[in-house]
Amino acid sequence: MAEVTGAALAPVDILMVGVGGQGIILASKILAHAAQAAGYDIKVSEIHGMAQRGGSVVTQVRLGERVYSPLIPEGEADIILAFEQLEALRWLECVKGGGTIIVNSQIIYPVPVLAGMAQYPENIIAHLSRRAHTLVVDALGKALGCGNARAANLVLLGALARRMSIPLSCWLNAIEACVPARYLEVNRAAFQSGYAP
Repeated sequence: MAEVTGAALAPVDILMVGVGGQGIILASKILAHAAQAAGYDIKVSEIHGMAQRGGSVVTQVRLGERVYSPLIPEGEADIILAFEQLEALRWLECVKGGGTIIVNSQIIYPVPVLAGMAQYPENIIAHLSRRAHTLVVDALGKALGCGNARAANLVLLGALARRMSIPLSCWLNAIEACVPARYLEVNRAAFQSGYAP
């Protein structure tokens, strides 16, 4: 995937999707910090749709030797990092054929489903797998095992980091730079939990 050694840094386009309150913005900041430390040029674009009320949050992160636009062309994302299954399905057309989807196993029912006005789709993971290589991560379970459910974002970030060639030290330094000191220990543990094979 992304190479951080040699003359050129291979471009990588990452789409991070989920719902408000899942820590997507923090995860994108850590990713950008780690990539910059590894020598990448980075562009980030964030979209918050009623995020405080559980609405969609989408962050596009583009890495490369030189990046000119923060927007990933449709169908060209190398990786989708999905913090919730339905959001992965919603943005599925954005991943390129043969790309990778890292998806949280957690399901968060949107308001129309909770109100009985819609049904939550079945077999989302099977649908994702038909389009791209799909890795399902029990981020909530791992975060709870580290002591805080809110650290699920760092579990997913660890799973992403394992699949990139950005040195582990860059990731750990980025976590320290971006996470408040009182939450640092649990977030480091959550990241390592997701990073572990």
